[in-house]
Amino acid sequence: MFMHAASDASDRDRAINPGDLGRRITLRREQLGLSRTATATRAGMAEEYLEYLETSPTAVDIGPLLRLAVALETSADQLLGGGLDLPPGRAAAAARPRLEELAAAECWARLAPGGIGRVALTTPDGPIVLPVNFRVLDGAVLFRTGVDGPLAAAVGNRVAVEVDRVDEAMRTGWSILVVGEGTRLADRAAAELLRHRGGPDPWAGGDRELWVRVEPAAVTGRTVTTSDDSTESAGTERSR
Repeated sequence: MFMHAASDASDRDRAINPGDLGRRITLRREQLGLSRTATATRAGMAEEYLEYLETSPTAVDIGPLLRLAVALETSADQLLGGGLDLPPGRAAAAARPRLEELAAAECWARLAPGGIGRVALTTPDGPIVLPVNFRVLDGAVLFRTGVDGPLAAAVGNRVAVEVDRVDEAMRTGWSILVVGEGTRLADRAAAELLRHRGGPDPWAGGDRELWVRVEPAAVTGRTVTTSDDSTESAGTERSR
């Protein structure tokens, strides 16, 4: 039942350079709120095979890969990690896009897991926007930076934290903006937070000993969805 890299399938019938295929399948499935069973059913494959793809580095035949991409409402290229060096949003808009405002509660719900965002602030040399790993705690946004880094200027100044998610395949996404003043978290409080609650753990590494807390003065968000019947049907099916 399983298809291994050493199978007799010709090279042209196999997906090239699958990379972290299993991790991307799992991530996309979790984003859609789908169980492994439901995903396998959608893709017309055995659940055991899907588990194998998610947990074992392997190549995969192009047919199952395409069916899996459809089941996960994405593309085979995205599952294979294609286009990671390209900025999102290059695809044409969906046929019937719908722009909606997000309520504050919905904004915070989307921010709650933490992740990657961008901090914008004005400096003597002009405005800057830099990525950070952030987390949400007690109704505020926290991030870590270097004491001598450019984002240290966020302390004592009004800043904006922007977080977004884009689904290139579906031409949908959302964006949230938190505006407020940056304050320095006391060293003892930062150490306590890191010890008991963890993160944010900057991907950039290095010494990031300055903890900045952005107390929100305003939180706004927008989402772009589509009214395409296929998208709505998929959402209805997942909610059952």
